[in-house]
Amino acid sequence: MDKMSLCGMTADEIFRLIEPSGFTLSHAVSISNSIYKKRTSEISQITKIPRKLKDELAVIAGSGIFMPVASEVSVDETVKFLFRTETGKEFETVYIPDNKRHTVCVSAQSGCRMGCPFCVTARYGFRGNLSAGEIVNQIISLPDAGKVTHIVFMGMGEPMDNIDNVLKACEIITSEWGLAISPRNVTVSTVGITSGVEKFLKSSECNLTLSLHSPFNEERKRVVPVEKKYPAQKIIEIMKNYPVKKKRRFSLAYVMIKDLNDTDNHLEGLKALLKGSIIRINLLPYHPVGNDLNRSSTAERMQFFKHNLVISGISASVRKSRGIDISAACGLLATGLIN
Repeated sequence: MDKMSLCGMTADEIFRLIEPSGFTLSHAVSISNSIYKKRTSEISQITKIPRKLKDELAVIAGSGIFMPVASEVSVDETVKFLFRTETGKEFETVYIPDNKRHTVCVSAQSGCRMGCPFCVTARYGFRGNLSAGEIVNQIISLPDAGKVTHIVFMGMGEPMDNIDNVLKACEIITSEWGLAISPRNVTVSTVGITSGVEKFLKSSECNLTLSLHSPFNEERKRVVPVEKKYPAQKIIEIMKNYPVKKKRRFSLAYVMIKDLNDTDNHLEGLKALLKGSIIRINLLPYHPVGNDLNRSSTAERMQFFKHNLVISGISASVRKSRGIDISAACGLLATGLIN
């Protein structure tokens, strides 16, 4: 009999599992705290529950915690980890230490099926969705898991293409019986699947980022295929009109490519698109791979964009890349899966 995984279960689900044997919700919370906060990988070592419960659990369940199979360390101390499931799915996770802020960039899928040509993960192909447990495990199995302050869903895969597992992972990450990380410190990034975005906004209090590429529909279609079915302008309108609770952030990720989407015309398009909204725009450098002749916009051009957006009343920032030398930066995961 295949054992179920406790990592990936909510406290209520654990309670429903143990309640028929007479155990309580308090016991379920102790189990979830041991898995998510203490990262206990052996059921026999779970604290604050009776021996009888440990014995019964061990027959039907495992912790679900599994370690990465390999890792690489960047010169800037960013670490990329490779995970492999029992069924052979591989996916990468990035740990980014930065003073008091320690961020884990998690994958939602093994590979991706969005087909964006500038993204290396798309070339890897789609190997499958990750379960909520496989997503959360990317955080709690890391050597520095106890230091983690922020989570970003910006690794392999499209979160809105695996929305139910992503939402469940967000619940575990933010719940007091789980990792107890504030929703304000959790950001989910998407290329824009409207139904997924709407469900995410209603079901979670975590932050949302839309990867834009271009403010112009026809241009975006050539780089982000889902634009044909799910126009970014419609998603931005949803973001503009959605009632935002205090400190929840909506943003756009805009990867800047020299002479391709960094012209004055693109700057004016961004201004028009975001005028009167609280949506922030994060400007990021582009990372070419292999024979790609495209190059990132210069630092000066990125600062020019930022300055002109800010004086137009639009919140903007220039983000630096981390882990470029180990292919851990945005769009590079799966450049060469660690073996």
